Amino acid sequence: MKNKSLLTIVFGMILFFAVFSQQNGKTFAKAAELVPGDPVSVQMLEQPLSDIDDEIAEAMANKEMPGAVVLVARDGKIVKQKAYGYALRYADLDFTEVENPVKMESDTIFDLASISKLFTTTAAMQLYEEGKFELDDPVAEHIPAFAENGKEDVTIRQLMTHTSGFTAWIPLYNMTDNREEAIDIVLTYPLKNEPGTHYEYSDLNLITLGALVEKWSGQRLDEYVAENITEPLGMTDTMYNPPASLIDRIAATAYVPGRGMVRGVVHDGNALVLDGVAGHAGVFSTANDMAVFGQMMLNKGIYQGIRILNKETVDLITKNHIPEFPGDDHGLGWELNQDWFMSGLAEPTTMGHTGFTGTSIVVSPSQNSITILLTNRVHPTDVTPSTNPIRQAVAQKTADAMYAWNAETLQTLVTKLKDKGELTEDSTHRLNVHLTAVHRFEEKNNAEKVLKHMEGFMLLLNKQKDNGIIDEDTYQTLNTDAAYLIGKWQ
Repeated sequence: MKNKSLLTIVFGMILFFAVFSQQNGKTFAKAAELVPGDPVSVQMLEQPLSDIDDEIAEAMANKEMPGAVVLVARDGKIVKQKAYGYALRYADLDFTEVENPVKMESDTIFDLASISKLFTTTAAMQLYEEGKFELDDPVAEHIPAFAENGKEDVTIRQLMTHTSGFTAWIPLYNMTDNREEAIDIVLTYPLKNEPGTHYEYSDLNLITLGALVEKWSGQRLDEYVAENITEPLGMTDTMYNPPASLIDRIAATAYVPGRGMVRGVVHDGNALVLDGVAGHAGVFSTANDMAVFGQMMLNKGIYQGIRILNKETVDLITKNHIPEFPGDDHGLGWELNQDWFMSGLAEPTTMGHTGFTGTSIVVSPSQNSITILLTNRVHPTDVTPSTNPIRQAVAQKTADAMYAWNAETLQTLVTKLKDKGELTEDSTHRLNVHLTAVHRFEEKNNAEKVLKHMEGFMLLLNKQKDNGIIDEDTYQTLNTDAAYLIGKWQ
């Protein structure tokens, strides 16, 4: 009887932990951890990922940037990680080459610029979980000086979604050389618009949020982020104000008169006057560390058993808080569904951010993927072509690698384009008829029939384009992915 009772208790405990694991979703047992992997293992084609190399090479040839690091992960598998070009190549604004240029490495450390805003927001939302504030609290309730110049109604949510009414930017570095004074200038600065009436991306919002984090936590922002985000996540190459000992691993940014070639010190002048520790800029990191940060978000706030944010908080962060400004979809800190840098990965749940120095991260929950492009496009000058075309190209090739995997995934793309209004119901139906046939023969491993029906798909696609039923961009997307799928079976 005693043994039977013991077995009942043990069984009950096992059942409890099993239920607990299920109830907590993707926490301990199911939370993915990043490891190297093969594209095929996560249903991605190798060719589109390889074609990223040509895109980067062309961008470097056009002097859009001297170097880059690309990292692509899906389902916790890093399927591409590659370094290109140089971390340090030039000595001045005349593009004079240094005597010993430094090649880019996969673990090169980059000045993330505005991607730093994600760390500020994460810090704030941790403090939200502690009950330090509510999203619709007026900022002035926590920092009374903020009420000056008509800002008494600006809320914390409006800071995080860039709807506070602040102007985009002011030259703090010309206004003071003291961190405390710089923060005071921002806190008392007048608004450009009435709160909540306009979307305008502004560094002043996140400088203010950084000041709030410091008030709530009693720590300087860099200390709080290290103690509560980067160190728990094992992001050992992520920091503000990197030490001189890491200089050889850091990508150079711009040549700035009076400062020389900036390397290892924050590029942003306003962040510099804030001692390199600012809510809007200042974080340095690597592709690997940023992938960990992205995976934490995909895992609903947890990585390697360490919870950074509650699941409900991640859901709150990643929902669109400003539907009244269509096209400017924004979560808390994260930008959502932005074609201009997410390209084929863009959809309502896709989150990401960019940085002025040439950095970007795109996290797609629907595809369980992370796409990171880190460049030093401001080296040696920030008067360079936009990085957005190469951001789009890297994101698009990542999308191609997933959508061109087979007929079913290509059908998913067709449906996605229909939902975006780029394909009609009739066009979608006709294209999917061919893809259904392709899928049937894929299951039978009949390459000849697959290629025959893909030929029919391509003929229909060309006919629809010629008849003006689909536009050029949609045609190119489907044509490219169909070509990749054909290449798989040839």
